[in-house]
Amino acid sequence: MKFTFAHCQEGFDTHIKNSIRGYSGLLDDVVNFSQYFIEDETNVVDIGCSTGKLTQSLMEYNCEITPDARYVGVEVAEGFFKDLDKKADQIYKKGLPIRAFVEFIYDDIRNYKFENCSLVTSLFTLQFMPKKDRTKVIQDIYDGLNEGGGFIFAEKIDCENSRIQDMMTFNYYDYKRQKFEYDDIMTKERTLRHMLKPDTIKKLEQMLLDAGFTQIQRFWQNHLFVGIIAIK
Repeated sequence: MKFTFAHCQEGFDTHIKNSIRGYSGLLDDVVNFSQYFIEDETNVVDIGCSTGKLTQSLMEYNCEITPDARYVGVEVAEGFFKDLDKKADQIYKKGLPIRAFVEFIYDDIRNYKFENCSLVTSLFTLQFMPKKDRTKVIQDIYDGLNEGGGFIFAEKIDCENSRIQDMMTFNYYDYKRQKFEYDDIMTKERTLRHMLKPDTIKKLEQMLLDAGFTQIQRFWQNHLFVGIIAIK
C-alpha cells in the first residue's frame, strides 16, 4: 500500500499537530490572514486539503463578510476521501450561507485549472510533488490569482549549511520524541525518503519570483517548517 498520512492511527489532524511544533498557531494565522484576500464571487482553493479542516475553517471565518465566495478543496490521496465526504455533510448540516459553494475535488492538483482565485492555500503539499513539477504549479497558481490575490503556503525546507541542518534535524527529533517512539520516527523517515524532497528557502522564494510574485513574506517558522505569503 502506498503511504499517505491518511493512514495515521491517531488521525491525520492529531498526527500533524503532534509532529510540527506550533502547527495550531500556523493554522490560525492562515485563517486570520485569509480575510485580507477572500472576495465574493471568487474561488478559494485549498491544495492538499486532507480532512478538509482548513477549508472548513476558512469558510466559517469568512462566510458572513464574503458569503458568495466559492471554496474548493483538492485532495489526491484516496485515504482522505471518506473524511472529506463527512466534512461536506457537516458543512451542509451547519447551514452556512456559503454551503452551496463548497466542493471537494478528488484529483491531482497538477490537473486543476486555477482561475478567478482570490486566495490559494497549501500546507506542506509542494514538498511531496516531483521537483520538476513545482515550478509549473506555482506558475499556474500565480496565473489563476486575481490581482491582489494571495498564495499562503507552508513547506518543510532544507538548510544551506550542513551543520545547521543537523542541529535543526536532531532538535526536531527530540521534540517528536515527546509524542512518538524513536522507532516510529525513524520508520517514518525511511518511508518518506523517496517522497519528501524539500527545497531551500532561497529556492522557494526564487520560484515565487520567477512566477511573477513580487510581494513575498515569511510569517511563521518552527524548526525546518516555514510559512510564506506571496501576493500577486
